Amino acid sequence: MTAMSMPTLAPPATETRPTDPDRTACFAIVAEPDPGALPRLLEPFAKRGLVPASVQARFLEAEEELVVDVQVRTLTRAESDYVARTLRALPLVRQVLTSERHSAVRTALVA
Repeated sequence: MTAMSMPTLAPPATETRPTDPDRTACFAIVAEPDPGALPRLLEPFAKRGLVPASVQARFLEAEEELVVDVQVRTLTRAESDYVARTLRALPLVRQVLTSERHSAVRTALVA
């Protein structure tokens, strides 16, 4: 009987994408009320290795639409613009609005 060797676990790779530590990108997405909409809307974030700080989804029956708000910390403007374009290209998406928030430390330093 041969002994099985234990797999060697390596630490996660060092973050290589550019980040903006004081910036939180906010996405307001309006989509068709499809049962598979939410995973499709989160896929562009997952493909880039991003974990949202917040995800809120609401089905508005009167308007027959799904409204999803996603916030992701440390995204640069270029990366959040890219994700927004990717979301807008999805057939089930009706609208994508973006905004950003900055930490209070940066705001105090700028003032």
